[in-house]
Parts: sequence; C-alpha cells; structure tokens
Amino acid sequence: MFQNITPITKNIIILNVIVFILSNTFLPQMYYFLVAYFPLAPEFKSWQIVTHMFMHGGIMHIAFNMLTLASFGPLLERFLGEKKYILLYFLSGLGAYALNSLWIYYEMIAEEQFINVAMLGASGAIFGVVAAFTALYPNAEMMIMFIPFPIKAKILLPIVIVGSIYLGINNVGGVAHFAHIGGALVGYILIKIWGRNRYRIN
Repeated sequence: MFQNITPITKNIIILNVIVFILSNTFLPQMYYFLVAYFPLAPEFKSWQIVTHMFMHGGIMHIAFNMLTLASFGPLLERFLGEKKYILLYFLSGLGAYALNSLWIYYEMIAEEQFINVAMLGASGAIFGVVAAFTALYPNAEMMIMFIPFPIKAKILLPIVIVGSIYLGINNVGGVAHFAHIGGALVGYILIKIWGRNRYRIN
C-alpha cells in the first residue's frame, strides 16, 4: 500500500509524523501554540485553524488517521489532481473547526458558562477525504474495526455520521465528533460540485 501513495498524501503523512515526534519529544510546548482553541478563548491564535490538523494526542490517534489517509487519499488525489486535492483536504479541516466551534458556542449558551476545549487532529480533514471518496465510489466495499465483513461506502458513511451526531450531542469520549461531521460535509459538497465537471477538474 505505502509504495503506491501519491505525492501530496505522502507529504501530508510525513509532515504529521514529524510534528508528532517533535511535539512528543523535543518541543511539548507546541501543543499550547498549535492546537485549536475556541475563537473567543484567550489562547486562540489565527494559525491554529490550520496547525491543529497536524497535532495528535497519542500514537493510536495519529496511526489511525494516517492509515485512513493512506487508504483513501491516493485515489482521490489521482482523481482531483494535486491542487484540488490539497484544497479539499484543508477546506475540510477548516469546516471541521468551524462546525466544532459552532457546537461549543451552542453548549456555552445552553450551559451559560464559558467552555475552553482544545481541538487537535487530522480527523476532520480526513473525514472530508473519506466523504469525497464515498461520493465518487459509493459501491466500494470498506472494512472497519469491530465489523467482520465489508460494507459499501454509501451505507457505512451515513452510519458513521449518524453515530457521530449521537456521540457529539452526548459528549462521549472527549472527541470532537462535530468536527468529523463538518469535515465530511465540506468534502462531500466539494466533490459533488467538482464532479459535475470531471474532465475539467484540473
């Protein structure tokens, strides 16, 4: 699988691994500056809306994200071309941050208190990649942990999205579930728009 990874996907993975090693060994203070805080939090910096996509909370976190990207990214990169693929990846990450921030804002209004929770990880951007892949190849069969048989992408992704909504509403696991939804929405919308002009995409 890894010998067939396309250039942009490969470079994104390499950059994530480098940042992970630096932030977990030599420069742990990177977490404070590069994870994404809520826009009204005193710790918030404008660059965090991008840098949070390269920060991860542990080895399993980055391993799962990078394996998922390596599985779905190359096909999408070949279809879109490098420029559109980069745009989809980062816009999905921004969409993830935006929807997660809106959910935090809603919670603050409902609970009448300020909530300051940091967001990190490439999951939102990668959900955009997976959603775009699903739109292109809805009948592709996919395997997922804990399910011992393949499921078509057009069935699996809605299940994951509904599950994310439920988990997000109930604040399960300390995970930014609405970030996943935001990333998936952006990736799906973009591929639908670009897919109408498939042969003029580049």
